[in-house]
Amino acid sequence: MTLPEGPCVFEPLRDQDKKAFSCGVRELDDYLYLQASKDSQRKVAAPFVMLDRGGWILGYYTLSSYGINASELPPDVVKKLPRYPLLPATMLGPLAVSSSQRGKKLGRLLLMDALHRSWKNTLQVVSVGVIAEAYDDSARPFYLHHEFVPLADHPRMVFLAMRTIEKSPA
Repeated sequence: MTLPEGPCVFEPLRDQDKKAFSCGVRELDDYLYLQASKDSQRKVAAPFVMLDRGGWILGYYTLSSYGINASELPPDVVKKLPRYPLLPATMLGPLAVSSSQRGKKLGRLLLMDALHRSWKNTLQVVSVGVIAEAYDDSARPFYLHHEFVPLADHPRMVFLAMRTIEKSPA
């Protein structure tokens, strides 16, 4: 899997100017302003930001470890896995794009970076796939468009197998 070149860079959240970012959803903005750095310090989630060439935050997402019950995964995925009751996965947490950047497909770039980073990390810490929780009804179609499949018992949660990510050209 390779990422397209673009006018932005991805890096871990550090001391970038978070207050200049707004996606228009208070909870997602507040997460970046108030919680993301704490989650990073406590090793609960790893926040990553997309910066323009001037260093302004265009978007962000988080990654963390997750354990999922095998029974929650789609049957076609489970049949290819060992019969463990709990399987390792990667949780794609909040993903948000600056409201000033809507329509520029930056959400796709954020997602591709998150999937690429998740796939690369399986060389160190294994994961059967990426789980994401659609923040609202408008986010779910975004994930479904990118080949995620819904989890039957959790309508807002979607899954993408690591094998699918590995085979993806971008």
